[in-house]
Amino acid sequence: MHPVVQPNDVLKFWFDDDGARFRRAWFERNDMFDADCRARFAETLGAACRGELDHWQGTADGTLALVIVLDQLSRNLHRDSPEAFAADAKARNVARAALASGIDRQLGPVQRIFLYLPFEHSEDRADQDLSVWLAETLRGTFPEADGSLDYARRHREVIDRFGRFPHRNRTLGRISSAEEIAWLAAHPSGF
Repeated sequence: MHPVVQPNDVLKFWFDDDGARFRRAWFERNDMFDADCRARFAETLGAACRGELDHWQGTADGTLALVIVLDQLSRNLHRDSPEAFAADAKARNVARAALASGIDRQLGPVQRIFLYLPFEHSEDRADQDLSVWLAETLRGTFPEADGSLDYARRHREVIDRFGRFPHRNRTLGRISSAEEIAWLAAHPSGF
């Protein structure tokens, strides 16, 4: 188990290059990648959830690293567990503060996607509207930008239809409606 790391350690691991291109590992289930995330960042996620890394918000890189830990690495470390979503509210708060301060404009477009993802992951309609608007601001800035916008729109459509993400129901111990069950049968990825 690695001790608590620094923001640059998170960014170097997550982006694995200059941060200008997408990696498949970000959006696909990969048990080896998840295990690597757990080994490297379990202590860091715990510290972030306890507020011990809030000082990372003093820089754009630190803010981005904190959001990645809270929003992305939490999902890798706790896949298929309610804990995967436990840091979502804190991730949104950090992302909101970054937007309010303009820190997001100090980041490249691929990095900004990750700063904005806490809104896409939210089950709140206003957050979904913000997610789509932010994704629209990135249109044409990198090859996968239009795909990111499509995913933001698809997430919002699910929230518009169900008020929540049905694919989380089993993990969170929620009862699925008949409509949600039918929809998930036709959309196994959840979108």
